[in-house]
Amino acid sequence: MDVDIWAWVGGTQRELHEAGNAGLAMALGDVPGQALEGRYAQLDVVAPAVAQHAETLGLPWLELFVRYWHLLGRVGDRANGAVALGDASDLAEFAKRDDVRDCPAAPAAVEALAMAQANTDGPGYAEARLAALGEALDGVEPDSLVFSGLTTQYVAALLDAGRPEEAVTYAEAAIGRLGKAGREASWELGAAAARALLAAGRGEDALSALEAATGFKPDDPVAKGRREALLTSLILGTLGRMEGAYEALPDLDVVGDHPRDWVEWSRAIGLLANSGSIANTWQLGRILGQWITYFETMGGHRARFELALAAGHLAVARQGIWQARLLADQAEAVLPALTSTDGLPERIAELRAAADGAAEIPAPGGADELVALFDAEDGQSADPERWVGWLAPHSGKDLEITRRHTTTLGFLGYPSIGADVYWKVIVEDGDPATASEADIAYLSGLLIEAGQDDRVEQLAARLPAAGSHLALARLYRARERWAEAAAEAEAAVAAEESVESRRLWSVAAQQLGDNAAAAEILRPLLDSDEAEEEDIWRLIVAATAAEDWATVHAAAAKLNLPIQTAEGPIDEQWHLIRAVLPAPDGSRREVLALRTGPATARLAVPQPRGMEYNAGDVIVFDPRPLEPIPEDPKEQEDFVIPFAGVTMLRPGGFTSWFFDGVAPTEHEWTEFNEVLAERGWPMWVYSDENYGVTHPVSGERLPGVFGWIAVPPTVEPAELDAVLDDATEQWTHPVTWVDLAREVGVEVERHERIAKEYGL
Repeated sequence: MDVDIWAWVGGTQRELHEAGNAGLAMALGDVPGQALEGRYAQLDVVAPAVAQHAETLGLPWLELFVRYWHLLGRVGDRANGAVALGDASDLAEFAKRDDVRDCPAAPAAVEALAMAQANTDGPGYAEARLAALGEALDGVEPDSLVFSGLTTQYVAALLDAGRPEEAVTYAEAAIGRLGKAGREASWELGAAAARALLAAGRGEDALSALEAATGFKPDDPVAKGRREALLTSLILGTLGRMEGAYEALPDLDVVGDHPRDWVEWSRAIGLLANSGSIANTWQLGRILGQWITYFETMGGHRARFELALAAGHLAVARQGIWQARLLADQAEAVLPALTSTDGLPERIAELRAAADGAAEIPAPGGADELVALFDAEDGQSADPERWVGWLAPHSGKDLEITRRHTTTLGFLGYPSIGADVYWKVIVEDGDPATASEADIAYLSGLLIEAGQDDRVEQLAARLPAAGSHLALARLYRARERWAEAAAEAEAAVAAEESVESRRLWSVAAQQLGDNAAAAEILRPLLDSDEAEEEDIWRLIVAATAAEDWATVHAAAAKLNLPIQTAEGPIDEQWHLIRAVLPAPDGSRREVLALRTGPATARLAVPQPRGMEYNAGDVIVFDPRPLEPIPEDPKEQEDFVIPFAGVTMLRPGGFTSWFFDGVAPTEHEWTEFNEVLAERGWPMWVYSDENYGVTHPVSGERLPGVFGWIAVPPTVEPAELDAVLDDATEQWTHPVTWVDLAREVGVEVERHERIAKEYGL
């Protein structure tokens, strides 16, 4: 994008503020950050809403800007492929409109489309990308920031077209042109040049190019460190310098949330594993399998193919022959979705030949010993991949072996294969009505995980009433069809009492908003020996939300909770928690709260206007910690446990008012806090140490402070205004509360003048 776009964004934000669209203005400024920082839950909610609002207001440039950043958040780090092609094509066409084409952001739509095409099938779309990018670059000079982005994608397209030498020449020429224009290439363009050199067989030059680019400003500063380390590892591994490659490689927990990096990471891992520099384990194979599934969902056809082959060769190396063959089949299944398949069948054949030529690891015992040996394995050290290979020859013939073989297949990410074997044994060759409850549970679980819903329904039709309803309840719960899940689970309980049926029924009732029913459904478990501790906690949550305090007390007694209240509502002072609550933009917010009972807490921090909760509200939370409690006693002292909020129990009715200005002295601030604390009015500072305001006369930068004060419904705005006025009148610099002043109608002009003079 051209630098002018940011000036335009700033101007648009001011115009929106002046027009009373403050929320839209704030969202506009935050959307790029959401895309680059991986705040996708927010981005996927906020961006479409802003784009729709922009369309309604007749602001096509704003609509283009927001749609571009939303799309970048999908085709960039999340590497969406075919699922994003339609939106990317629509945006590229939108950018050609007469009222849009002059927008500085318009060429970026071509860049986003090229990225979506590359994610789908890089080589297959290579020529189309080169044509579109070449047209977009025509007439674009290096002094435009759009130059680096489009050029980076052009280099990537040349590589996908199998023209690495041309890619090197093009990238180096572009970097040179930027230098002559007094501009610096983006880090991404420098990295593209390094990839081109590596593809051309010039590894040392690639390493030098990457080192030279390290100081370049990245378009995506959040990802730069991770991606630079990964590319360094790949280059060093290709050069055979394994120690350096191992040290540079980002850990799995670093790249695991970034699909864009997965193919490159798998290439680096393959080099390291083949050299013995890193362990080649079944866990690695399972992770790669999950990534393959992700790209299948997102239409990343080429990435899916490359990962399947990489995982297949790793499986051969650790003698997981059965899995290597399945991965070859998976790679072959991708071919119809690819436009260009040159050389791919041959690569699949190479994998199959490697699998056929590898030696199987002998089973640890005969068929009659395998079940006992499997059950005796230590869950921490057992290798499920090997066990699948050992059990497979006997699966489908021996029921005990079949159970272990098929469920282990499901664990490793192959539920459909396990389901096929189990289905034949239980349904095709047997009578499901006479099968054990465990077999039906295992089979239905595999079928649901494999997405074979029709088979679940067929299975249910051949089961007795209780089993039939339970199987369908499991299916509908997994698909979040809550009304049907509730009906089937209720029917299952009516046919035959079971803890699982009650659990499913209760969960569905809660999802349908009937906490009282959910508690009533679970209450019989208080007298059941089959109930688990988690069931009792579920009962406490549902009963609390329904304010069924008798049930809460009974359940708490069963868990031996230290409740002081003998009966009725529980409103005690236990300890602080972090309540994790939803925000309107799709994100989650942590709010400090005081736990008042087994599943209740009173929020302690004032919230900005527009939130659905505020200080003084009592919420119900899920008592399962969202983070593990530290084992170190010293760490425990400062650790505040986070819990997920479930629902509002009792609103406190507090109203928040915003204040802003120059930070007072420490003494003034202490007195101010005491004044508010005496009245029970919570206050929270939202500004950080970097926040500053400008002295209206000297222009000096002064430390600033802003935050929110919440008052209960018994306090009129005029009372708060008077208290604030009295508490701050002796401060060196004034503090303003414009919205409160407008509400009260007192000294509005003074507060507005302060805000203007200090640039608040």
